[in-house]
Order: sequence, then C-alpha cells, then structure tokens
Amino acid sequence: MAEPSFPIAGRTVWVAGHRGLVGSAIVRRLAGEPIGGLITATSAEVDLRRQDVTEAFVRSERPDVLILAAARVGGIHANRSAQGQFLYDNLMIAANCLEAARANGVAKTVVLGSSCIYPRGAHQPMGEDQLLTGPLEPTNEGYAIAKIAALELAKMYRRQYGMDAISLMPTNLYGPEDNFDLETSHVLPALLHKIHNARATSAATVPVWGTGRPRREFLHVDDLAEATIFALERYSGEQHLNVGTGKDISIRELAELIAEIVGWEGELEFDPDMPDGTPRKLLDISRIEALGWSPSIGLREGIAATYDWFLANSESIVTRPR
Repeated sequence: MAEPSFPIAGRTVWVAGHRGLVGSAIVRRLAGEPIGGLITATSAEVDLRRQDVTEAFVRSERPDVLILAAARVGGIHANRSAQGQFLYDNLMIAANCLEAARANGVAKTVVLGSSCIYPRGAHQPMGEDQLLTGPLEPTNEGYAIAKIAALELAKMYRRQYGMDAISLMPTNLYGPEDNFDLETSHVLPALLHKIHNARATSAATVPVWGTGRPRREFLHVDDLAEATIFALERYSGEQHLNVGTGKDISIRELAELIAEIVGWEGELEFDPDMPDGTPRKLLDISRIEALGWSPSIGLREGIAATYDWFLANSESIVTRPR
C-alpha cells in the first residue's frame, strides 16, 4: 500500500455529524490516530443549515480537516413523506460546510454521500460513471439530489479554487449508533428491531414492506470509517469513489438472516402493496479497491455485532438525540 500523501497525524479534524451512524464510527476510528485534536458540535450547538452560524464556527475552530458526515437521513417512509425537508436540509448542510471550509482554508475535506445518487435503472454493479445517466428513484429523489449537489460542489470548488475536497459514496450502512426507530429507520435496523420485538413478544409473524425481491448491498459502518481515513490520507481527485462490499442480498434473504441471528422462528409477511424502492443497488468498488482498500467485516458477523449493541442499548437508542 502506498504511503499517505496527506498524513492525518498532528492535524485537527472536524467531524460534522459526529453523533450519527457514520460520524460516530469515524470518531471511534480517529481515536486510534495521533491527530492534533477532534472538533465536534451537536446540531443544537451549531445549526449547519445556517450559513452565518456555520461560517462563524469554522472561523473560530480553524480545523485542518473536515469530514462531512452530517445529514438528515431515513428509510423509504421518511424520505417519501418529507422530500422537501430532506432536499433542503441536506443541500444547505453541504453547501454551508463546503463554503466555510473553502473560505477558511481547511486543508482537506471529505464529503460522504450515498449510493442513492445513481439512477433507478442504472447498470449493475453501478460504477461511478453511472451518475446522471437516468431518472432517480422517486421515493428518495430529494435526498439524492442534495447528495449529487454536494459532490458536484466539491468537484467545482476543486476546479475553481484548487480546494482539496474528495467525495465518497457508500452503499447501505448499518452498525452501532444506527437509527432503529420503526418510523424513520432504514431497512436493516428496522427489520432487526421488528424481529427482536417479535421474539420478545412471541409474535408469530412480522410484516415486511414490499415483495422481498429487491437486492441491496450492506456495509458495516466501521468499514466505511476505515475507508474514509484511507481515502483522506491517500486519495486526491475530483472523481467520487464508491465504497461498498461488491456483494448484495435480497430483502427476503436479509430478513431471514436477521431472524436466524435474533433467534426468532416465525413467519415473514411481505406486503406487495408497499413500495420496493430501487430493484437493485450494487456498487462497483473496483476504483477504491485498486487504491488498496477493501472491506473486512462480513454481513453475518456485522449484524450479530450490531444486534449485541442493540441489546446493550435498547432502552435509549430510539430516543437518543442526533
């Protein structure tokens, strides 16, 4: 593996969104690095949707590095019911953070996006060149547009100002500190929570949205944290990089795997009247693999560890402030 071209040692790092699934994983990963300091702020302390507030914070703290993990996120239900809010919040967060980083001389910025930026009908597996080649998935179009705007802004700031900003596009994520709220969570934590509840109450069935046929790729968030530090130190280019496992699984297979891990033996009831979302989302990760990174946490191992964390934190995880 090539030596880092941008060593993180001794640098102050601002992790925007440090309480979320991604941000908390990056904070855990940075604990093992000799950085010069960690900068964090909750959304109550610094509203990143406000340009003046964001710029004042960055001007005061003067980080060397920005890792932009702050975002409003949610599953199909949350995305579908609040498209405008998802677009506005994520657009403003990204624009304000990038402009503040540019204006205050932040040495390097990492923008973390989502695989939902790719068209609903993209060729599988989805390479980085599939961006903007077709219509987006309607159920999360607002969120996707905001994420596309963020990576494009990073690219244009690189071109115009020479700003060292890179973008990573992870696949579906899961792990400790995830959102397990049944109204707003993504599919894996929602299924884990539902099936756990079924086991705890001896329920015979668990309802699952859709047909169970769509295929999804899942990456443990600690693998993404590792990829983030890897890319931060070793990559500098305007081309965004996919981050995933290169393997997918059907929603039915995922639910069955979770049931096996949780120890529930009831029946899954799929509801074909509810939306499936994109039929398949599998990333081509050959670009980042060619640089020397690859995932290390298997799906069964990762879900089992996540369930252990869920059990240890079940009294507080749903209502924890973000």
